[in-house]
Amino acid sequence: AGPRRRQPGNRIPRGVHSVWLYPLVNAGHILGIALLVGSILPLDLRLLGAWRSVPLAPIWHVLTRTSIAGFVLAAVCGFLLFMTRATEYAASTLFVSKLAVMIVALVNAVVLRRVVPAEISGIGPQVGPPNPRLRLAGGVSLVAWLTVLLLGRLVGYF
Repeated sequence: AGPRRRQPGNRIPRGVHSVWLYPLVNAGHILGIALLVGSILPLDLRLLGAWRSVPLAPIWHVLTRTSIAGFVLAAVCGFLLFMTRATEYAASTLFVSKLAVMIVALVNAVVLRRVVPAEISGIGPQVGPPNPRLRLAGGVSLVAWLTVLLLGRLVGYF
């Protein structure tokens, strides 16, 4: 058999997308999740009071940007993965729950970025207990993103 001829309107040779595209999109989704959770976890722990000797502002600026980049990558790739089985995912209680918890996590992050920047910029090494508002936001974020991660894994199995 010789090389395949392109059919009119068929720009991608048959099989290329099924062999490489799905695994690459899946890898992009995993990388995005790693960036998101890998930056959110230490930030949330710091908001909860861990590493009090470390000023919050410098790690806040680095880790929030990293988490945003991770979320964008995970969301874009996740949408592409969703399109492969949209009907099944839309009917899945686990998937819908994942999206609902993700909305809670995102609203928490937006509120934290809008309401608390003045408090964050002024926080250096802490001697006393952490600010209750920051602590609450860190706790909600930690629980929400870990729940999203767990639900996302369960969607693949059930």
